[in-house]
Amino acid sequence: MKGTAILPVPSQTPADRGAAHVQPRTTITRRGRLFQRLALLLSATVLYYAFFGLGGLAAGTHPAKQAPWAAPRGRPYSGSSSVKPGPLPPSEPSDVCPQPAALAPAKHRALAEELDRAYADEAFKLHAYETLGGAIRIPTESYDDLGPVGEDRRWDTFAKLHEYLEQTFPRVFETLRVTKVNTYGIVLHWQGSDESAPPVVIAAHQDVVPVEPATAGEWIHPPYSGFYDGEWIWGRGSCDDKSDLIASLHALDALLEKGFKPEKTFVLAFGFDEEASGAQGAGHLAVYLEETYGTNGIALLIDEGGGAFGTPYGGDVIFAVPSLSEKGYLDVRIELSAQGGHSSVPPKHTAIGLLSSLIVAIEEQPHEPALVRGGGPYNATQCAATYGPEYPDELRSLAHSAVHNDEALAGLRDALLDNFPRFEAILRTTQAVDLVQGGVKVNALPEKVSAVVNHRIAEHSSVAELKEHFTNVILPVATRLNLSIEAFGSNVSAGSGKAGRVVLSDAFGTGLEPSPVTPSGGEDPYQVLAGTIKATIQSAEGYNASGVVVAPLLQIGNTDTRYYWNLTRNIIRYKHVDDGDRFNGAHTVNEAVRAEGWIQSIRFYTKFILNSDEYL
Repeated sequence: MKGTAILPVPSQTPADRGAAHVQPRTTITRRGRLFQRLALLLSATVLYYAFFGLGGLAAGTHPAKQAPWAAPRGRPYSGSSSVKPGPLPPSEPSDVCPQPAALAPAKHRALAEELDRAYADEAFKLHAYETLGGAIRIPTESYDDLGPVGEDRRWDTFAKLHEYLEQTFPRVFETLRVTKVNTYGIVLHWQGSDESAPPVVIAAHQDVVPVEPATAGEWIHPPYSGFYDGEWIWGRGSCDDKSDLIASLHALDALLEKGFKPEKTFVLAFGFDEEASGAQGAGHLAVYLEETYGTNGIALLIDEGGGAFGTPYGGDVIFAVPSLSEKGYLDVRIELSAQGGHSSVPPKHTAIGLLSSLIVAIEEQPHEPALVRGGGPYNATQCAATYGPEYPDELRSLAHSAVHNDEALAGLRDALLDNFPRFEAILRTTQAVDLVQGGVKVNALPEKVSAVVNHRIAEHSSVAELKEHFTNVILPVATRLNLSIEAFGSNVSAGSGKAGRVVLSDAFGTGLEPSPVTPSGGEDPYQVLAGTIKATIQSAEGYNASGVVVAPLLQIGNTDTRYYWNLTRNIIRYKHVDDGDRFNGAHTVNEAVRAEGWIQSIRFYTKFILNSDEYL
């Protein structure tokens, strides 16, 4: 059915079919046959131009030149409901989920193959496992209440990690230009021969989330053991994010050892408080990088994020999911002041009761979900519907029609929410009441109470829209309860204020708009990374799949890239690891990475550097 997918055959009524069977045969003369052939040729020509367009074949013109990594152009969905959509094989192109060609180094092909053989050597693997284990054994925990660097002694553990990295990768730290930013931020500058070419940045972070002491006994191996048990490397940071940091250093070290001299400049930037806020690490690194390389002076930046690659839709089609954007962020503090007094003579509603009414209203009126054509969730859904072998038929059909049909688009949104609970967090601005404070004594009426509501702002929304929604939700409740309102610095007409006053504010001054969306057109740097992902997976030892689909999505959480927007439009969040090679994920007990699978991260960074040097 491939040839007819966008040109559906008109349906026939039973009468039509019956009439066709009883039409009389006619005798066709030689001249008739000639005219029949000419008519068929003319019809085919008309169909060809209608399908492919005239522009590329008009006199004096040529088809548009494609980038070296570009895959064949695909077939668009027609939006017709008369064709039942089915999963395409990954080799079949599609306009709703454009796929890059697998991109392997050409100019440095021999070097890439030599390093692949080196990485497969058992001695190299064991050495690499130990280098990651050694980094894990240094507990570089970051906390939300850390003071400034130089004042809070808890930062001192990062000095030990720096000493370890310098001893473990002496070739890297002796060859590249090393800059320390705010003491513990690391910048490694590898100058290329083409000084006019903008650099490529590889980012990672040195810190890890703290281990909850009460859970230490639940670990199969101690959380800071870095123990290799013959299959897994155990410990905090094995998945997030020392694995990426060490893998990128191994790639650089191997390239330096082989005498590789890049044309492009490469910069490694390692923050040290991403798990807190990133302000001390990436916040300072961003300023340094912009001062050094200029605003929009970076060609491409890759940092942690995205999702692991795997087969989430069944079958043997591997999906890799880099993130091209992140949700925004805002913590809203609700502070309510009311008259105090003795609890033996209480008002109808205490301050805590009043605050509770506001919280109930907030939770009863969540933000509306939206599925926007061209947005990250929409594009990821189209990829899943196009190539996912076991993607639900109902959703596949809706996605097929949603390309042009608004009603189908709304139906697809609702079906995603019904079938995949995670889309509740993807398609809407989320809200979570995480902090509540109030009351000091059981016989004293509370005078000041507060709550903090955490929000992750949807790709289609904004900080301003969130503030407006929040204010509008509590306004009728405040009016009914006679509470006055100050909303984000402005007085709002509400109740008389007799019962108390409500102040809404950005709780910690960390409000963040949804990130810009990285362009992913056929000529954009994204294609180099996407092609590298595909080539690395397909060339891995033991690869056994019908193909790889690169399906960009939206990052729900925030990474250090929030500080890097001024450096480049081309920011991609991606971690090259198979979903089955993570024992229990990150930020939880028994964090571990399968050692053999982690070697693929080293291969990925190696190919990414070689491809970026050649194709960007």
